[in-house]
Amino acid sequence: MSQPASVPVMSPQAPGTRKPLLSFLENRYVPPAFITLILLVGHLSFGILESYPKTLVAIVTSIAMEMILGRIFFHKWLHPASAYISGISVGILVRSPAFWPYALCAAISIMSKYVLRVKRRHIWNPSNFGISVLLFLAADTVASLSIQWGNYVLPMAVIWVLGSLIIWRHRRFHITATYVASFLVFAFLRSWMIGSPWQSEVAPITGPMYQLFIFFMITDPKTTVRSKRGQILVAFLVALLEMVLRLRQVVYAPFYALFFVGPAAMLVEIWLETRKQNAAKIATALSPQGQENI
Repeated sequence: MSQPASVPVMSPQAPGTRKPLLSFLENRYVPPAFITLILLVGHLSFGILESYPKTLVAIVTSIAMEMILGRIFFHKWLHPASAYISGISVGILVRSPAFWPYALCAAISIMSKYVLRVKRRHIWNPSNFGISVLLFLAADTVASLSIQWGNYVLPMAVIWVLGSLIIWRHRRFHITATYVASFLVFAFLRSWMIGSPWQSEVAPITGPMYQLFIFFMITDPKTTVRSKRGQILVAFLVALLEMVLRLRQVVYAPFYALFFVGPAAMLVEIWLETRKQNAAKIATALSPQGQENI
């Protein structure tokens, strides 16, 4: 008979201790609430959604796939927050006159978490994987959101301030900051190299698509390397590869850059960790204590 799970006892907060910002929300609910805010602000200001029904199809498909696959692979019902973020990302970022790309992209995104795993870790951000695959395989039917905030500074400022506060709370602000700083430097470099106005090179980062990219995709805790230095390096490399792809006139450069750099970094980290663990096992086996146990 299994023992009942122990209930953690929350210690009372010390007098005078400041509560974290947005502490009234559980951590798992903050990202879904924030991405919903991006959707509402973006759609009410610029009509960024293709349609509400198509976005709903993506969200429902994502949650349904998460529930089914979670039950099959882990024998339990998983919390739908992560699937909701993937579904709403697909609903915002995908552009198509048909409904099926929204359902297919959402399904591919969630399935990648369960099928494409190495050492029990999935190595692609789900929505980045699904969108990149669909943009590559169905380019005639599917496009991606390309709207920019333009001269409307207020909605962009609201999203950037709230997003920065949230990822600061989750200790991932350095990833976004590194990417944004690198993007701006490379934007000016591109402007100098090809002779285009610097404003046109910087402008993409002001759009809703990039806000999803910098606050959700590249900061995804499940698909980023563990060390802070590694995270900073990966963010820089994503921006660097994106610049190269933009110079090659690749339309969906940020998605493809993360698609290649993120998993490569994860695989390198997994290889290094495995190598270190194997070396530790060999050292233990060769030690006097290990020899006695043989």
